[in-house]
Amino acid sequence: MRYILFLALSLFLIGCHQKKVVGIVPYKGMAPDKVDTISKVISNFYDVKIVVLPERKLYKEAYTAVKSPRYRADSIIRIQKRADLDTLDYVLGLTNSDISITKYDTNGNIRKPESRYRDFGIMGLAYCPGNSSVVSTYRIQHKDTEITLSRFKKVVIHEFGHNLGLPHCEDKHCVMTDAVEKIATVDNAKMKLCKKCKGKLN
Repeated sequence: MRYILFLALSLFLIGCHQKKVVGIVPYKGMAPDKVDTISKVISNFYDVKIVVLPERKLYKEAYTAVKSPRYRADSIIRIQKRADLDTLDYVLGLTNSDISITKYDTNGNIRKPESRYRDFGIMGLAYCPGNSSVVSTYRIQHKDTEITLSRFKKVVIHEFGHNLGLPHCEDKHCVMTDAVEKIATVDNAKMKLCKKCKGKLN
């Protein structure tokens, strides 16, 4: 009887310490070396296990051309969630294509000017909290490839932080700071969590 109790307790403790599994979906055109880099960044930053899923095309259901050819980020994370979460805890999509959302005001109406916010291009989107996110490289490009890569890492860490329940942070140097539609905000942020945000994860 004691052995059975000990075994049950051991299995429980092992389960408590198992790392969460994040599936990374590289959408068509995403370079394998970028996928590898992001995999290592997420794994080291949040102490999770990474599984890289096969490359796939972006979903036809998410395509839109209201202003220009784009893919709806809200549709992407919803479809990912439905398609990939049977054996994973989280799923993160990586794409080079432009992605967008509709931005609303506090009353639930499309922000003004409506022509700008009905189909608004973004860098990434995630459920907060939740288990699906997507990040695009389309709006983070810089002539210096190191800056582009730094932005990519920060946006991925930021969006996955939302999945873990972290909201936007008032600390402008925290990676969870709100970009407020400016790439400069991403550049100014550090690739780390402030003390307050770290505390929310522990």
